Amino acid sequence: MAIIVDKEQKKKDIALGTKALILKDGINNITISQIAKAANIGKGTVYEYFKNKDEIVFELVEILMQEHNERKEKQLSLHVSTREKVKSFFSFFYADEDQELREIYKQFTAIALSSTNEEMVAFQTECYTLYEKWMENYEKWMENIIEEGIEKNELKSEAKELVMGIFAFAQGTFIMSVTTSAIEDLKQKIDTQIDILFDLMEK
Repeated sequence: MAIIVDKEQKKKDIALGTKALILKDGINNITISQIAKAANIGKGTVYEYFKNKDEIVFELVEILMQEHNERKEKQLSLHVSTREKVKSFFSFFYADEDQELREIYKQFTAIALSSTNEEMVAFQTECYTLYEKWMENYEKWMENIIEEGIEKNELKSEAKELVMGIFAFAQGTFIMSVTTSAIEDLKQKIDTQIDILFDLMEK
């Protein structure tokens, strides 16, 4: 009797098997042969599911993002005030449970800022496209949180204009924290700035 393979699950298994390699050696330094070995399959089998290494990386990121989103939904449901929801929303940048995804996010950021050949430029473009999709989804999510706060009469109506600014601040603060020693406590820095903004935005 032929063994029926769940191809979607197999793709996920191969991608998840790549996670430890990426975290240890970096996206740029891993090979299909290493990925096959980590997944306990032949190199040819990898190509039955993915055209190249890039596709595997993107599959892994999508899986980790989905897990992150599910955790975030649960976390947000625990908070009543919009202020606390926004703080929880940006805990991605420092929470222990998001460490693996955050490390891969840092690698994507580094790739997006540097390219040395045509292949890397193509990968850089794909990274940027995926990054844009994340940002669009997360900005919309943040807009919904702020709009809910306005509807609950917690926030001034002008607060919805600050969504992009809050994002830019949180992301910039995170990048500064991993590229310099200027920020000792990232959570405190982000929470303090959010408190200042909400003091201005709340009714």
